[in-house]
Amino acid sequence: MYVTFVRCEDAVPIRETPMSKSPTKRRPQTLANLLDAALEVFAERSFYGASIEDICDRAGYTRGAFYSNFSSKEELFLALFDRHNQQVLDELEEVVTRAEHAADPAEVVAKWTSGRDAAERRWYLVSAEFSLFAARNPDTAARLAQHAAQVRARIVRLLEVLFERRGARSQVDLDLVARLAVAIREGGILQSPAEPEELPAGELERRFLPLILRVIAAEHQGKPK
Repeated sequence: MYVTFVRCEDAVPIRETPMSKSPTKRRPQTLANLLDAALEVFAERSFYGASIEDICDRAGYTRGAFYSNFSSKEELFLALFDRHNQQVLDELEEVVTRAEHAADPAEVVAKWTSGRDAAERRWYLVSAEFSLFAARNPDTAARLAQHAAQVRARIVRLLEVLFERRGARSQVDLDLVARLAVAIREGGILQSPAEPEELPAGELERRFLPLILRVIAAEHQGKPK
């Protein structure tokens, strides 16, 4: 009879045996499970109230698994931030591509954006709490700003595509336009649950995102680059 001992440092999930998956295949799944668990726990207990132990328990892993992937709860959130925005922007890129032949691509994008409110509300509650945490911690704020800048850079590229398809170019800083679009989006998501009749989900995006893009594009439509 042989007995196999498993070290905590090997970061093997509680629900898996050592031979169930190779380390190479196991690590991406470990990351995904930790991120999924973190989102659930942050939403339930807040970023402040959630502990690393809570996240590990929800994911079914030891603390060794956590620290083999992240140095802190803040680093885990930033990974969650990147994953969420990567997924959303991948979808948005597909929507922009499908809207290529639409009479008003901005309207198509705004309709898609407003339709995601239910799925996005939990995320924005979590991210708003982290933003408040970052506002009180300059080092964390600087790191969050770097990640947010990468998101805006991709939004800017998509805005450029929308303008090109209208034969227009913007003389307005598109980074500022991206910031405004995000502010409208997040503001609507945070306000509509408190006033669902006065501000239905997605109302701000439907009304103002197409208008803003039309105004910016119309002023310079047809001008050469």
